[in-house]
Amino acid sequence: MNILVCISNVPDTTTKVKFIDDSKKLDITGIQWVINPWDELSLTRALELKDNAANGIQKITVAHVGLAGSEPTIRKALAIGADDAIRVNADPGDGIFVASQLAEVLKKEAYDIVLCGIESSDYNGSMVGGMLAEFLDVPSVSSVSSMNIENGQAVLTREIDGGKEVVNVPVPFVAIVQKGIAKEPRIAAMRGIMMARTKPIRVFEPTGSASMTELLNYEKPKPRAACKYIDPENPKQLVELLQNEAKVI
Repeated sequence: MNILVCISNVPDTTTKVKFIDDSKKLDITGIQWVINPWDELSLTRALELKDNAANGIQKITVAHVGLAGSEPTIRKALAIGADDAIRVNADPGDGIFVASQLAEVLKKEAYDIVLCGIESSDYNGSMVGGMLAEFLDVPSVSSVSSMNIENGQAVLTREIDGGKEVVNVPVPFVAIVQKGIAKEPRIAAMRGIMMARTKPIRVFEPTGSASMTELLNYEKPKPRAACKYIDPENPKQLVELLQNEAKVI
């Protein structure tokens, strides 16, 4: 059984965001790039499953749509433990472009389980996993918080309103995972970092599929208003502020 984990190259969450060219482009100067946190947890769970030989996981591949500058992030995934990597040599564009590019590559490969983080920490689109499953014409399971292999079959736990749902899924399928799939991301050991230098990254050129959205400009959120303190003996003032200013009641 082979697992493919889709990964995004995103700015570290502590990055101070700045824009250039009349707020049409992100200023990438000095940005520390990392593996998208949900994708990193997906990779960690895949490696945990592979650690148990009884699960029959033979290979774990990571796949990414991005230009050559994203390869250090791919190498981080290889250092953590992925066996090899695929990079589609294109600017990621929008969600449907990323999903279509990954799908064209995966149609040529043989993977039983495809893992996608529920969203990326930069654009928070929550689109690629579902779109990818549609392009591949395979089942998809969303909101996955746990994945195990039992008797050669994948058993997934997903979050639903008011509880959890456990489902068995025939392979191949796409699992769209969220927090809970792994407790903590796996950290690369020195041996893994050294081995990652020689692990293969296969590069594919993009197909003719194009993005279907156009970015006009970025706009930062408005600064937060100053905090107001209300005398606990004056609940009427609090209610008035919540009604007339915050407009939440």
